Amino acid sequence: MKTSEKPPLSSLRIDKWLWAARFYKTRSLATEAIHAGHVKLNGNTVKPAREVRPGDTLNLSISHVNWTILVRQLNAQRRPAPEAQKLYEETPESSAHRAAIKEAHRLAPTPGSDLRGRPTKKDRRQIRGFNEGF
Repeated sequence: MKTSEKPPLSSLRIDKWLWAARFYKTRSLATEAIHAGHVKLNGNTVKPAREVRPGDTLNLSISHVNWTILVRQLNAQRRPAPEAQKLYEETPESSAHRAAIKEAHRLAPTPGSDLRGRPTKKDRRQIRGFNEGF
């Protein structure tokens, strides 16, 4: 019995590549992001069936974070994260921009972001005392 090796891929659907590169958990989430206009291939909006090739540039907007990446390799299967990170290369400008946004969020967190769950009895007393003061 012969083992047949598959030839290397020359192109791959963009939704499948985004899933394999671990930008989205499922292909359907990648498809929704593409339909919403959060993914641009070489500066143009695309459809999920559009083919991506090594050397293409992708602009991604994932939860208010913008990525600019270069496609380096193609893989039709979802692999572990260290292998998935070899499929792309982030541009230095994109990396610096994301680091600046992360630092800004660290220095000025969103009000109430440290609160978890329902208020405790002590919290409710403080809220009531604050509201009654006005």
